[in-house]
Formats: sequence, structure tokens, C-alpha cells
Amino acid sequence: MARIAGIDIPKNKRGVISLTYIFGVGKSRALKILEKAGVDQNKKVNEWNDSEISKIREAIGSYTIEGELRSETQLNIKRLMDIGSNRGIRHRSGLPLRGQRTKNNSRTRKGKRKTVANKKKVTK
Repeated sequence: MARIAGIDIPKNKRGVISLTYIFGVGKSRALKILEKAGVDQNKKVNEWNDSEISKIREAIGSYTIEGELRSETQLNIKRLMDIGSNRGIRHRSGLPLRGQRTKNNSRTRKGKRKTVANKKKVTK
């Protein structure tokens, strides 16, 4: 198993697919990395030799990935919350940020349903 950027990438998959296991590397970026390193994109990870792995590590070094990217994202969200922007307020309340309706859907952001009981009627 090859270890790149602190992640064990699967050795039985193609290079393009296995590089997407790294946070911040999608398919298009993985293709660019392999092209920059001069490695065939259809070659499986277990067929890579040490020089190819070192070239890939070098090519990945120019991108913001993994822990650095996660912390940068969290800082951006914190900044939005601190300045009190609409997106920051929505983050704080756990509601959808980008104009989606919340009456029927948005269960992913709002969490499990919390049932609110009706007010009991006074009987005479």
C-alpha cells in the first residue's frame, strides 16, 4: 500500500481513482498530478515504482490538501460566523446556506425530526 500525503491509498485500483482517496484531490486534479509526474493514468498503484511515487508526492506538494485544506475551510466558516453574514448565521443555526427551502426538506442539515406537541385544549 502506497502512502501519499499521510493517506494509505489502495494498491489494487488505478492511479487516478486511488489518488481521489486524498481529501482535496478529485478526478481532474488526480489526472493533472499523474500527467505532471509522468505516470500512466491506467497503471495500477501496485505497479508504481519508488521513483514514480516520489514524483507523485512532489507533484501533490504544490496543492493544498488534507489537514491544511480542512483547517482552511473551517477558518473560512468561522470568519463568516464572526462577521455575522447571512451564510455565517445559517452555519451557526445548522440550516441550509444556499437558498434552499426548509419547510419540507433539508433533513440532512436540520437533523432528525423533533416532534412538537400541540397545546392541550381546555374542556368544560
